[in-house]
Amino acid sequence: MNITFRQLQIFEAVARYLSYTRASEALHLTQPAVSMQIKQLEQSVGLPLFEQLGKKVFLTDAGQEFSRYAKAITAQLEELEQVVNEMKGLQRGRLTIAVASTANYFAPRLLAMFCQQHGEVTVSLDVTNREQLLKGLVENRTDLVIMGQPPEEMDLVAERFMENPLVVIAPPDHPLVTASKIPLERLHEETFLVREQGSGTRSAVERFFAANQLALSTAMEMSSNEAIKQGVAAGLGLGIVSLHTLGMELALKHLVILDVVNFPIMRYWYIVYRSGKRLSLVAQAFQNFVKEESARILEAAAV
Repeated sequence: MNITFRQLQIFEAVARYLSYTRASEALHLTQPAVSMQIKQLEQSVGLPLFEQLGKKVFLTDAGQEFSRYAKAITAQLEELEQVVNEMKGLQRGRLTIAVASTANYFAPRLLAMFCQQHGEVTVSLDVTNREQLLKGLVENRTDLVIMGQPPEEMDLVAERFMENPLVVIAPPDHPLVTASKIPLERLHEETFLVREQGSGTRSAVERFFAANQLALSTAMEMSSNEAIKQGVAAGLGLGIVSLHTLGMELALKHLVILDVVNFPIMRYWYIVYRSGKRLSLVAQAFQNFVKEESARILEAAAV
């Protein structure tokens, strides 16, 4: 077989998304160019790797086998590139970071500070939800992940580096704004805007209320913290979000943190990678940088 590394990359993208359109967007190629490369690859292999039924794309049995080897080859080549970059030192190299959407309020600032010290390092940042973070770890597509509580059932290395307090927010004209030491039971009378099922914040809030033998009355689910903040400001209900997301809203007095007993719910941020993964010098440097700078980040996020 005469196969190029570029064909492997294109195949891996189509296999991951099961979509020629999404693969072409991810690779910044035209869809015809992706289709042509896959066709040439299939001709070289001598077997179809994909089949299309209606509008859906599926891997064939040969495609399933090819995918397994393609991932192994890609991983080996990336490791070779990593070793070569290590020989060049910390001034060069590539860093692939994925962060939970809530962490996007401080992660870009963190990366900017790191890049100022390592000017020639190329950084790829993916901001996504918890499900995609875990999928990226499983598929070994990221060097490091910044997220909330990692799942215990996955074989991961997770280092806690910063507090992540969850607070109750309300619009400035809400009757509870002037109250102090609001009992948890009082919140049972309120409706809440919450994150989608599977969100780390949603899970933490539900565990907290269940542990206190209370049910959370939800008005609607929203897919982002920004949507929750906008909804709370508009008077649709109360919200529970990370303190790190509230800098501008608190400064402009668009939102108020309520004084609720047993709040904030204290969570933590973790820097995570797969157990056994060989971290590059750049990834190790960023990991240490995160741990050293966490106090300053927390102070800036609270301002």
